[in-house]
Amino acid sequence: MSHAVLASDVPATDVAVSGAAAPDRTALYAAIAAVPDPEVPVITIEDLGILRSVTADEPSRTALVVITPTYSGCPAMDAIARRVEHAARRGGWTATVQTQLTPAWTTDWMSSAGRDKLREAGIAPPGQRASEVATGPVRVGLSVRRVTCPLCGSEDTQEIARFGSTACKALRRCNDCREPFDEFKAI
Repeated sequence: MSHAVLASDVPATDVAVSGAAAPDRTALYAAIAAVPDPEVPVITIEDLGILRSVTADEPSRTALVVITPTYSGCPAMDAIARRVEHAARRGGWTATVQTQLTPAWTTDWMSSAGRDKLREAGIAPPGQRASEVATGPVRVGLSVRRVTCPLCGSEDTQEIARFGSTACKALRRCNDCREPFDEFKAI
C-alpha cells in the first residue's frame, strides 16, 4: 500500500508528515529532505522548497519523489535527482524522481530555517517578490532592490552583477563593510 509522506499541492514548509507514518517511511522522508542543494549546499532541498512529495510503497520498497526546479532550465536538477536516489538507496529503498513544473516554484516556498541558513552563510536571502510589493500600476524599468548585507546588517548595498555564482543569485557589495556577497534573488 502506498503512503504519501508529504502533500505536493502546497509549499513543503506548510505541511507535516501525513498520518501515522511508520518509522521506516519517516526515515526515508528525513533522508531525502536532508539532501543538500548542490549549488547552495548550506540549504537542503526541503529548506529550498523544491521537495514537493514523497510517496512510499512499503511492500515493494519503492518511492516516488516529486521535485520542482527553481526554474525550468536549472542545471542542478539531475544532480539533485541522483542524490535523492542515493539517499533512498542507503535506506534500502528504490526512488524514482519526477520533476513537476506546475505550480512554478517561488522563493515564497523557502523555509524560514533555509533563509536563516543562507544569512548565516553570508548569502542575502530573497526578499519580497515585486508582484507582492506593488500597489497599483507596475512600472517598467530598472528597479532598485533594498538588500540587507548578511555580514554587517547594513541596507547600503549595491548590485555589482545581476548574476552571481549561480543564475539564481546576484553579486552585491556592502557600501559600509565593503564586503561582496551573494543575494538569492526573489522569484
